[in-house]
Amino acid sequence: MSKNRKLNRREFIKKLSFGSASAVAMMAFEPIKTIAAPLNEPLQPVPSPDNNMTYRVNRHTNDKVSLLGYGMMRLPMKDGQIDQEMVNKQVDYAIAHGVNYFDTAPVYCKGQSETATGIALHRYPRDKYFIATKMSNSNEKYWDIEKAKEMYHASFKHLQVDYIDYYLMHAVGGGGVDRLKKRFIDNGLLDYLLEERKAGRIRNLGFSYHGDVAVFDWLLDHQDTYQFDFVQIQLNYVDWRHASMKKEDADAEYLYTKCEKLGIQNVVMEPLLGSRLAKLPQELAGQLTSLKPDKSVASWAFRWVGSLPNILVALSGMTYMEHLIDNVNTFSPLDPCTESEKALLAKIANQMAGYPTIPCTACHYCTPCPYGVEIPDNFSYYNEAVNAHLLPLPDKGASDYAERRKKLIEGFRKAIPENGRADQCMDCEACLPKCPQQIRIPIQMARLVELMR
Repeated sequence: MSKNRKLNRREFIKKLSFGSASAVAMMAFEPIKTIAAPLNEPLQPVPSPDNNMTYRVNRHTNDKVSLLGYGMMRLPMKDGQIDQEMVNKQVDYAIAHGVNYFDTAPVYCKGQSETATGIALHRYPRDKYFIATKMSNSNEKYWDIEKAKEMYHASFKHLQVDYIDYYLMHAVGGGGVDRLKKRFIDNGLLDYLLEERKAGRIRNLGFSYHGDVAVFDWLLDHQDTYQFDFVQIQLNYVDWRHASMKKEDADAEYLYTKCEKLGIQNVVMEPLLGSRLAKLPQELAGQLTSLKPDKSVASWAFRWVGSLPNILVALSGMTYMEHLIDNVNTFSPLDPCTESEKALLAKIANQMAGYPTIPCTACHYCTPCPYGVEIPDNFSYYNEAVNAHLLPLPDKGASDYAERRKKLIEGFRKAIPENGRADQCMDCEACLPKCPQQIRIPIQMARLVELMR
């Protein structure tokens, strides 16, 4: 197979949005449902005449990879199912404008993302796009190597490919080194994936990291043995210095720098911190829009990430066409941040660290809740209320206390269905081991209940 490839937000937020677009569960692997393919005829990619996409070169394979990668975790929905026709249209736009890296996983979109991705991409010649997918064996059922192999081979079928360009050990870190070894080492699964790479069915092997930095260090300390081709990390201008919540965590600067020293390129997830960097508080967003009135707030976050030289791809879950168009414009070509712009974003990051928000990125790994709590939606509303200065509430004797509290509760009732609100939380803690951000979810739900009481 050829190792060389030739291919290549968001409008300003005008009002608060309390909904959540993603629907993913890091849970048991589910059978893929049949999805209609209204546009399944073979296509030849037609480059846009103004295609100026920025590319990075994979140092192992010489792949020419678009710096903007398409995250297929938050796909457009229609009547409760993936809108395949819209997925196809957005993929067509992306490919026509130089995007050639598409990231999915067996558990995304309730187990349907790989199939939807395969339908959209299979219409193009195989050497015109790169597919990234994952061994999503967080559920103990898939620690059995034969079950894990079933998941692995199912990915080829659903994606309609005979090799995978970028394959990841999915979301390692939670549970520490002992859990890592049970998932990938003791059962021989990592050895199996190494053999698959040797056979060419995996072209690049890596892992996505969340959680205990001891796991990150352990894997990279064994780089001589495993020779990982890339590592996917959460990185943005806030997490660069403000990601650490407890001693087991590490800021993104540490993760990036260690990979850079070892010559391992990074794929970036959460460059917008779960859309929070596209919906900054007005006083912070104004500092950016005053400098570049014609650019979205989100574009600043992407420009910051793209300015780092060891980044191979920055992923974005582009649910809506306007997100895709804005992101393509940002990377076509990339305008790297100046030193003064980096200093401004560092200042904004410091200011954001003082906001009492909950660090939820709406990945939905914590869902479904056994009691129906819409966890990310509750947190999204809370964070929006903080950004809108409804929270924290002033002293009860303050003149604006009653008005702000009324707006807070009315907004909460409109944003979250009654059976999905925080007061449905039974403190069962089923969500805790699933959260990549290690949020103490039941405690935060109790805080929300107290606020709304």
